[in-house]
Amino acid sequence: MYFGIGIEHGKNIENIGILWRTAENFGADFIFTVGARYKKHITDIYDSFQRVPLYNYRDIDDLYAHLPFGCRLVGVENSDGASDIRGYTHLDRAVYLLGAEDHGLTKKAASLCHETVLIPCEKGCFNVSVAASIIMYDRLFKTPAK
Repeated sequence: MYFGIGIEHGKNIENIGILWRTAENFGADFIFTVGARYKKHITDIYDSFQRVPLYNYRDIDDLYAHLPFGCRLVGVENSDGASDIRGYTHLDRAVYLLGAEDHGLTKKAASLCHETVLIPCEKGCFNVSVAASIIMYDRLFKTPAK
C-alpha cells in the first residue's frame, strides 16, 4: 500500500510547505505539484525532503503519464458525483489530486481522475493544505494497522 498527494496549479509556497510536513506526519510516500504558479523555492525547516520526495509535473498530462503502475488518480473536489469522504474506502494505491483554492481542479484534471471525493463543509471550502490534511488523516484513520 502506498499513496501520494499533490496540488494542481498551487499558487502559494506556504501550502506546499504545510503539505510536505503533514504528508510526512501521515505517512505519504511522496508529494507533487502540477503546473505550480509560485516563484520562490520551498523552505522546509523539518527537512521532510530527506524522507518524502517532491515531484514537479509540467501539466496534468505529465502527471498522468507518470502515475505509478496500477495506481488510481483520486480527485479531491466538491463536485456533483463525488463520493463523500465519510463513507469513502481508500484505495491501496492512490494518488490524490487537489486543485488550487481559487478555481479547484481544472476540467481536464477532473476528467482524468478515476474517482472523486469531497469533504463536506458548512460554508465555502477549505484551504488546500487543510483539505489535504483531512484526506490524509481520513486515510490513516480508516487503514488497518500493520
